[in-house]
Amino acid sequence: MTRANRRPAPGRFAAALVATAALAACGGGGDGQPSGPVSQPLSVQLEKIGGYATGQFGVSAAEIPAYDAASRRLFVVNAQAGKVDVLDLRVPAQPVKIGEIDAATSLALPGANINSVAVHDGLVAVAVQAATKTDPGRVALYRASDLVLLGSASVGAQPDMISFTPDGKTVLLANEGEPSDDYQIDPEGSVSVVDVSQPAAPVVRTAGFGAFVGQEATLRAQGVRLYGPNANAAQDLEPEYIAVSADGATAWVTLQENNALAKIDVASATVTALLPLGFKDHGAPGNELDASDNDGRINIRGLPGVRGLYLPDAMGAYTADGQTYLVTANEGDARAWGEDNSAYWAGDASQGFVEEFRVKHLINKSGWAGRAGDDLPPQLGAMAAGGLLNPATFGYCGAVAGDPMGCRADDVLGRLNITWTMGYRTNPDGSPMMFDATGTANPAGNRLMYDQLYSYGARSFSIWNANGQLVWDSGAEFEKFFASDACRLGSARNIPCKDHFNSGHDEGGAFDSRSDAKGPEPEGIAIGQVRGRTLAFIGLERMGGVLVYDITNPAAPQRLDYLNSREDWTTADPGTVLATAGDLGPEGLVFIPADRSPDGTPLLVVGNEVSGTTAVYRVNASGGQP
Repeated sequence: MTRANRRPAPGRFAAALVATAALAACGGGGDGQPSGPVSQPLSVQLEKIGGYATGQFGVSAAEIPAYDAASRRLFVVNAQAGKVDVLDLRVPAQPVKIGEIDAATSLALPGANINSVAVHDGLVAVAVQAATKTDPGRVALYRASDLVLLGSASVGAQPDMISFTPDGKTVLLANEGEPSDDYQIDPEGSVSVVDVSQPAAPVVRTAGFGAFVGQEATLRAQGVRLYGPNANAAQDLEPEYIAVSADGATAWVTLQENNALAKIDVASATVTALLPLGFKDHGAPGNELDASDNDGRINIRGLPGVRGLYLPDAMGAYTADGQTYLVTANEGDARAWGEDNSAYWAGDASQGFVEEFRVKHLINKSGWAGRAGDDLPPQLGAMAAGGLLNPATFGYCGAVAGDPMGCRADDVLGRLNITWTMGYRTNPDGSPMMFDATGTANPAGNRLMYDQLYSYGARSFSIWNANGQLVWDSGAEFEKFFASDACRLGSARNIPCKDHFNSGHDEGGAFDSRSDAKGPEPEGIAIGQVRGRTLAFIGLERMGGVLVYDITNPAAPQRLDYLNSREDWTTADPGTVLATAGDLGPEGLVFIPADRSPDGTPLLVVGNEVSGTTAVYRVNASGGQP
C-alpha cells in the first residue's frame, strides 16, 4: 500500500498462517497434497456464521487472526490498541473476548506495539515493534491457555510478520526495516530465525542481506527494485511476508517494494537467492484493467505500454505433485516517506522520498514545474523538467513526438498512479537519456522519455514455482468478475457488485473510486485443504470480501466462490453506521480445517481492519473427495 493509504495504526498485517504445513500446525490444513482421486467437482460456498466487533472504525482494531486448536482460542492483532485480543471460539457463531496480550506491559516496553501473531500447539508467538520503529524489535512467546509470558528476545527493526515452521521448533520474523518518515534513519531489513524449542530462552539468528551490498547494479539489472535514496541493498530490501515449505527447510519472503522474493535456507539462516518477479503487460489480452476513477463507468481494457508491478504482500506455500508452489496476493505498494513534511515538498530532497505520481502530471508537455511545492517529488524535479511518452508505444491514445495528447485524458491514462522511477529511457551507463521539448534525443534537453509506465500491483493473485518463475496469474479476472452480473455483495448476496465496482473500504457510494490506484487490491492469503482439494482464500482490501479458488492444479486454478459480508454500501461514512455496516477491509485470514475446528466444520476467520471486526465463515463444501 502507499504510505498515504496505510492504516493509521502501526500494526501491519503480517501473520496469517501461510505455508500449508504451517497452517496445519496452527489450525490450517494438511500438507498441501491432494489426498486421493477426486470423484466429482468440488463446490464451495462461504457462509458467515458469526463474528466479534471491537466497535472501532478505521483504526486497524482487527488485523491478523491466529487459532489454537487445544484451547479453541482466537488471537487477533488489535493494532489500534497495540495488543492481541484473545477470543473464545468454542462457539464459532459467538466469539467472546476473554483476555488480551499486552507486550508493552509484559515486556516493560512503553510504546511498543504488536504487529503480528502466530500459534503452534499452545505456543503463541508475537512480533513486537519498538516505540521507535527503526529500533530493534522483539519476539515474545506466551502460553495460549493462560497467556503467561514464557520468554522473549531481540530481533531486527520493525518485525512485521511472524510464522512457525511446521515442526513448531522455529519461528521466522520478517523485519521490514522501513526508514523513518524523513528518511534520516534507514535500518537494514532482515529475517530473524528463532529457535523456540526452549521458549524460556529463545535463540535468534539473522538472515540478513549484507552479502548483496556492492551488487546493487547487478541486482537492478536483474529486475530487483533498489531505489531508496542513499540506501545500499541491505537497507533497501524490506521483508514483508513469509511462507515455509512443508518440510520446514526453506522459507520464501516477499520483498514487496522491491518486487522480488528472498529464498532462505532455514537451517543456516542464510538468504540463498533474490528472485525478481518482473511485471504484467496490461496491453496483453487477458491482462486488461480499469485505469480511471473519474470517467463514471466501468472501462476495463487493454493499455499497451502500461506494466503492472506485482509487488506482492501476503504469500502462502503448498505442495502439488511433490513440488512447492508459492501463492501471492499482488497488492502493490509505493514508497511514500515525508508526504506530510512541508520541507520535503518545498524542495528539500533529504527530508523524504515519494515515488508515486499521476500519469497526467508526469507527461504534461509543458513540464511539471507547476506541481512544484504541491506534489512534485524534489528527486524527480532534480532529474528533469518534464516527461514525454514514446509515440511508438503510446500512439494508440494519440501521443506524438513532444506531446502526449489524448493519453493524458482522465478516461485514458491520465488518472492512473504510477512510479516515476521506472520506464524512462536511459543511457548505457544507466543515467536518464535527455530529450528536448520536441521529443528529439538531445543531451542538452530537459525531458525524460517514458517508453513504458509502471503501475502498482497486478490486481490479481499469482502462483510461482520454488524459484520464483510464474506458473499462473489470474489476469484481469477479478475486475471482470466484479463488473459482471454474476457477482453479488452482502451476506445475502443480493447487491450487484457492478453497482459498487472498485469501491473503497472506508467510504460508501464510491463507485469506481479505486480504479486509478490498485483496483480491488488483493492483500491477504490463506491456504487449506477441503475434501481433498487445495483451496486459496484471497482477501481483497479495498473492494472487500474473500475469493475462493481451487489451486490443486497450479497451472489451472478455478474460482469457486466470493463472499463479501459488507452490508452497507451507500452511507458516505460507514463509521456512522458501524454496528450494521458489516465487514470492511479484510487484512489477515486463517483457515481452520474440520479436524481442528470447534464445531467439526472447516472455518475461515478474517480480521477486518476498517470495521474493526473479526468475521467467522463456514466453508460449506460438496463434491471433491469425501
